[in-house]
Amino acid sequence: MLTTLDHIPAGFLEASSGGLHQVIPGPTLIHLAGRKPDPLFVSVLLHGNEYTGLKAIQNVLGRYATGELPRALSLFVGNVQAAAFGLRRLDGQPDYNRIWPGAEETADIAASPEYQMMGQVVDAMHQRGVFASIDVHNNTGLNPHYGCVNDLRPEFLHLATLFSHTVVYFLRPVGVQSAAFAKICPAVTLECGKPGDAAAEEHATRFIEAVLHLDHFPEKPLATGDFNLFHTVATVKVDDERSFSFGEVEADLQLDPQIDHMNFRELDVGTCFGTVADGSPMPLVALAEDGSDVTTDYFEVRDSKLLLSRGAMPSMLTLDERIIRQDCLCYLMERYALP
Repeated sequence: MLTTLDHIPAGFLEASSGGLHQVIPGPTLIHLAGRKPDPLFVSVLLHGNEYTGLKAIQNVLGRYATGELPRALSLFVGNVQAAAFGLRRLDGQPDYNRIWPGAEETADIAASPEYQMMGQVVDAMHQRGVFASIDVHNNTGLNPHYGCVNDLRPEFLHLATLFSHTVVYFLRPVGVQSAAFAKICPAVTLECGKPGDAAAEEHATRFIEAVLHLDHFPEKPLATGDFNLFHTVATVKVDDERSFSFGEVEADLQLDPQIDHMNFRELDVGTCFGTVADGSPMPLVALAEDGSDVTTDYFEVRDSKLLLSRGAMPSMLTLDERIIRQDCLCYLMERYALP
């Protein structure tokens, strides 16, 4: 299902994310030459409703439309079909950022053409001697711009801190693009806030262009005071058997309608996430990096209130009910000190 090109197709630089399906038929890998031969890899639209990356790469390519790129560039454009509908993914599709090499190979994933395709992309870039990898995302809650890494070696942290002084280190979820590319080059995921923000598009544009001009990554470790490093310790989901809302309708769990204001705040024990209907069991499931259930380590229900039972910092809390069901309610993080 992968289309591979060695040129920018007509209409690509002007297309909206919703109209991109009229320019390319589906997932597409575009290889472009540059002065330095080892390519920068950039992936956009792994989630169809997160289009800041597309805008940023259109900006970059537009600036070099009549000149040579400073470095070869390989661009992967992901879920064009979902983008046509402004959705993260279509019903029946896998999540395009959970099926890269390293994913949990369930029977469904292992047999999916999307999983095979992502392996082909990584293999192709390995053969080309990829210099670095950038995966551009948005999120639906109130979050700052930050970089995510799956490896704490200096080159990964130098890459991430070129984008933001806030860096998140995570090992779960698995099957993500940055973890697959971390096996072969420095890799970062950019979290650029909500889509549609012109400042975020310019921020991502400047970052991609800066990496295109990099000659190498410094070997010297960063000083711990130069950036804020957090470690994702748990993924929090709403139990599939429990209903939830933000106060509009009766449900097992009524979440705080301003819950996304808690993102990137160090929350104290006893912080209330919402209320639980009488007789309803714990509505959340929290999984640690190793997949173990740590729900009771972080949450309790007392007097019908859903409370944090251990201090933590959430990210990606959102009010989008579809995203919560398709992905998660949030991630919990703690400050991390480098060894």
